[in-house]
Amino acid sequence: MRKRISSFTVTPRQFELAAYAALGALTLIVFTGAAVRLSGSGLGCPDWPRCYGHVYPPLKTHALIEFSNRAVGALVGIATIGVLLLAWRRRPFRRDLARIAILLPLGVAAQAVLGGYTVVDKLDPGLVMAHFALSMTILVAAVVLVWRARAGWEPGALARDRPAVWAVRGLLPFSAIVLFAGTAATAAGPHSGGAVGQTIKRLHFEGADTLKWTVHVHGALAFAFGIACVLVWVMLERRHADGALRRPVSYLCVLVAAQGVIGTVQYETHLPTELVWVHVAFATLTWLCVLWSVAAAGRLQPSTVPDSAQIRPSIMARET
Repeated sequence: MRKRISSFTVTPRQFELAAYAALGALTLIVFTGAAVRLSGSGLGCPDWPRCYGHVYPPLKTHALIEFSNRAVGALVGIATIGVLLLAWRRRPFRRDLARIAILLPLGVAAQAVLGGYTVVDKLDPGLVMAHFALSMTILVAAVVLVWRARAGWEPGALARDRPAVWAVRGLLPFSAIVLFAGTAATAAGPHSGGAVGQTIKRLHFEGADTLKWTVHVHGALAFAFGIACVLVWVMLERRHADGALRRPVSYLCVLVAAQGVIGTVQYETHLPTELVWVHVAFATLTWLCVLWSVAAAGRLQPSTVPDSAQIRPSIMARET
């Protein structure tokens, strides 16, 4: 039996599919986590890791929703541990993939601990925002793992168009700021994560105007981010960038435009739960698209290394 396990190997294609599955699972848990908060089930199980002191939830709607999200989290943990084990059995073995894969179960474990503290502290808005931010950080590792596991990826590939690479990279911190502002708007809004009758903390640094202030700031930042995405897209088109880079940036522009429409409608309709969930889902997809665009931009070629096309004429001139 031990010999059979030691002889088990994974092909590059199989590991690539496993990496995609882990990325999908880590994205799914963001969607279900948002559903818990928006359905008012954040304290459906007021203790952790048990639910009302039991290993199973009572037959109550909020408890079932919250416990179901915990069950999904356990499955995500299994998926990330699985992709880590497969990374060590991949042949040919690649140390870079194994190192990145380690980050996924570690991130899920950190999420479990942070989620427990969030429940114990009655959904403190700062902890809830940190919970979402950690999810987005784990997705960074998952996207890097998928990108490097893809067939044809070459560690030595360097991008020559430095302005284009920096322009695309600049979208990453910008989108992170927009996401942070969005979590602040949610933390100040009516969807605090608790059910009717529960006392839940909210952001109130501007008093009764906190929600209006955070929504307007978030909206202004999102609008500026959309303009930046369009400008980067135009830049890539004019510089005839590779289609593998222009494609995700094009998708990014579409997602940001859709987010603008959804955000405006949800605000004008007084933040209905369903639209807020769609907004969170699209925000997650937008973040993934930004990460994919940055990965597609590639690594920078050192500015000290001259282009070979420029070196060749000078060599020929000396030879003649």
